[in-house]
Amino acid sequence: MRIAILALQGAFDEHRQMLTRLGVESFLVRNLSDWQQPKDGLIIPGGESTAMMKIMRDEGLFTPIRDAILGGLPVFGTCAGMILLDDQHLACMDITARRNAYGRQLGSFHTVAPMSDVGQVPMVFIRAPFIERQGADVQPLATVDDRLVAARQRHMLVCAFHPELTSDTSVHSYFLGMIR
Repeated sequence: MRIAILALQGAFDEHRQMLTRLGVESFLVRNLSDWQQPKDGLIIPGGESTAMMKIMRDEGLFTPIRDAILGGLPVFGTCAGMILLDDQHLACMDITARRNAYGRQLGSFHTVAPMSDVGQVPMVFIRAPFIERQGADVQPLATVDDRLVAARQRHMLVCAFHPELTSDTSVHSYFLGMIR
């Protein structure tokens, strides 16, 4: 198995370290040449969604990434990655994310909450979004303070928190299970 990690900004290296801990090969995508390598899945990390969208367009990545996801490539978006997959950005997943829903940097927090099919998960929220609208075929996976913070739609997984910033590999393992 080989996973592409969008490396335009954000915690992409932490995702790569998590995959390495799980014994999974990965590579970083910074441009179209990187993207054209064989891959079994894609991780879109957190970062600043507006900047990531601009860089994706500038590097010619927007359409190929969108087409691959719509064509069935498994994808896992965390924080800004969740925002990028919503109906306002790449328009791959039938969700609408509310940016910075938990406030600014000072509103960042850590909690542990249950995630369907995964168990208790440590969750790090940093200027986090949440899902304010979900389509009928979107499966809710986790809520915190009555807000939807993780969901799945077919081959797409999103979470508002940063599992890559903890030592717990369960959310990444869940994504890899979606590919297998």
